[in-house]
Amino acid sequence: MTVLPTELEVVEKSAPPATAGGAPGGRSLRALVRDPGAALAGGYILLIVLMALFAPLIVRLSGWGPYEFDQQAIDPDLAGVPLGGWGGAGADHWFGVEPGSGRDIFARIVYGARVSMLIALSATALTTLLGVVLGMLAGYFGGRVDWVISRVMDFLMAFPALIFMIAILSALPAGNRSVMLVVVISLFGWPYLARVVRGQTMSLAQREFVEAARASGAGSATIVFREILPNLRSTIIVLTTLAVPGYIGTEAGLSFLGVGVVPPTPSWGQMIASSVNWYSVVPSYFAIPGAFLFLLVLSFTVLGDRLRAFLDPGGLR
Repeated sequence: MTVLPTELEVVEKSAPPATAGGAPGGRSLRALVRDPGAALAGGYILLIVLMALFAPLIVRLSGWGPYEFDQQAIDPDLAGVPLGGWGGAGADHWFGVEPGSGRDIFARIVYGARVSMLIALSATALTTLLGVVLGMLAGYFGGRVDWVISRVMDFLMAFPALIFMIAILSALPAGNRSVMLVVVISLFGWPYLARVVRGQTMSLAQREFVEAARASGAGSATIVFREILPNLRSTIIVLTTLAVPGYIGTEAGLSFLGVGVVPPTPSWGQMIASSVNWYSVVPSYFAIPGAFLFLLVLSFTVLGDRLRAFLDPGGLR
């Protein structure tokens, strides 16, 4: 299980040449869309995002909510095994029903997409904010500021993140677990982004256009946000895109281990965990959420890799 996105180191190769004004040296959006891998990955991500946004409408069309039980779709004499083939899939239940409970799998997949995307994107946004701000502060000001921030980064990166996430979430109350997941994931995730941003900020701070801005009397805030930050734009985009699949996998893994989203709230990781006792009898119950999760993580990874290639002037043509 991916706890923290180890792919982030590849972004150090993707930084565009620094120029005053910060225009990233890369391909146009049209060229990226023409790439088959990026187009397929982006299309699937868009599908999941739309599914999450319009979950109530989609579920209403299917006829079953994520918390409704259909006792007529399971066999009580066989411990709740779904009636019919492929887990009870049919006109009433498009993806079948959960063994034992009779809840509609399609409805829980749709609402599970909302939970997974909300947690992953929120964690990515908070991680990016912390990583960019603290990394730029450490790289630009140096000295004591750099020493303090770097020691905090080293401290957090030295922890076995998964173990401490489990310990922290287990000790916290179950209420509003989604917010806690975002905070805990971000706590252990921002140093990886900050480390890359710090290094590139230190390099950019020595460039001629920054020296010219200092000579013209520009303050530190102006230099950081108008001169340095625009030159980090492509790096931040790639880092963010590569971070999302790691956080999706983290949320699913923590829910699988029982310290993530609290039942009966739908979650793909939670559904996979519940399917462990049934996969030999109803393999579709494991295969469906597993396939959705795998394809979403793969799509973000492919899109991030293609973005890195197109934003890198030496990348693919």
